[in-house]
Amino acid sequence: MTNTGTLDAIRVDFDAPDNVPKDRIVDLSFAMGSIPNDLVDPYEPSGWLAGAEIPRLLYNPPTMHGLGAISGNRSGSWVVSHYEDIERVYSDNEHFSNAGTAEFQRLIGETFRSIPLAIDPPEHSKYRLYLMPYFSPARITRDLEPRIRRICVEMIEEVADKGEVDMAWDFARVFPVRIFMGLMGFPDEKFAQFLDWEWDILHSGSLEKMQAALRGVLEYLRGFIAEKEREPDEHLVSSIVHGKIEGRGLTEDEKIGMVWFLWLGGLDTVAATIAQMYRRMALQPELQTRIRDNPEIINPAVEEFLRTQPILSSSRSAKMDFEWHGVQIRKGDTFQCLNPAGNFDPARFENPREFDPERKANRHFTFVGGVHICLGAHLARRELRILLEEWFKRIPEFRVKPGADTTVFPGLLSIRNLPLIWDVN
Repeated sequence: MTNTGTLDAIRVDFDAPDNVPKDRIVDLSFAMGSIPNDLVDPYEPSGWLAGAEIPRLLYNPPTMHGLGAISGNRSGSWVVSHYEDIERVYSDNEHFSNAGTAEFQRLIGETFRSIPLAIDPPEHSKYRLYLMPYFSPARITRDLEPRIRRICVEMIEEVADKGEVDMAWDFARVFPVRIFMGLMGFPDEKFAQFLDWEWDILHSGSLEKMQAALRGVLEYLRGFIAEKEREPDEHLVSSIVHGKIEGRGLTEDEKIGMVWFLWLGGLDTVAATIAQMYRRMALQPELQTRIRDNPEIINPAVEEFLRTQPILSSSRSAKMDFEWHGVQIRKGDTFQCLNPAGNFDPARFENPREFDPERKANRHFTFVGGVHICLGAHLARRELRILLEEWFKRIPEFRVKPGADTTVFPGLLSIRNLPLIWDVN
């Protein structure tokens, strides 16, 4: 559809629940990352939804394709697009629940929970505290950074003299997954199979493919857990299955719930972020120059890439009936937090569409927020910072290969191929 930046253009007729005002029912599919564009700022089409004139609660009919159709969800969801409201949904644990989030395993009849993502406070805290030490900045610096840097340098040097690389397929898709697999202790030979399973679960839109992939990965993960129970090692899966929570060992559901959640979250998001980051720098070479000439701004530049590339829009559900912004909310209503709007809210960010690699107080929602803020946020930031540090030491100004397609899905689908070239002396 064509988005003209007005609610009138996207209002639709839909037999919504009777607590939904008719003038709030809009088709927001264009803002959910499933429609590609070729803009330098691919999230621009949805930023206007954070404007002061936009109602604070919108309602999106159910998606009739992909997971919405597969799961049988025909009720639609509320959408919050302003920074202040997104912050409330992420942090107000009294009114909003994360239970059931991203529990694809239910499509094949599994009943274990995705831990800690799909668990609400106060129970959530014991699992979060159990896993957090493995992803702390100090642990990453001590145990992971040398390996991250070694793999990063190795991959860059493999392509430096060639003068070209498919940054999405051959680099972004590979680099963070190699780090993740080493962290977890998974064997390198499972790399391709993991990515195939992950693609079918998150992106195929086919119930049959999703179910087959879910059966395959869960069978493998349960077997891997059993192997580490017999033969412990120094990696994370082994540490999880041999650890204790509140003085007791983990149940089988807790073990698979944690390992499955980490597996699902460790394969895709950083890859999408890297591909979009390099696409933007290739299309705006002045950004390359500024970062290359001022390596001290790499940390805030990474934060700005993250703000302007909100890969995911997270969801919650209402835990009770309540009134919000003059609208009656009912227990069980679902809420979609539109991060591609909230991250550009002019009430929160000065000149929000401007890419400022030295932006201060850059508290965005790309890693979500509240108690469910991304467990791997510190690791992702470190991977991105090290990548930029080592890349600019070795690669001169790069550009998109002439004739290459630069369209991008502004979301998790992101970019499959991004051929970059540079001059080799």
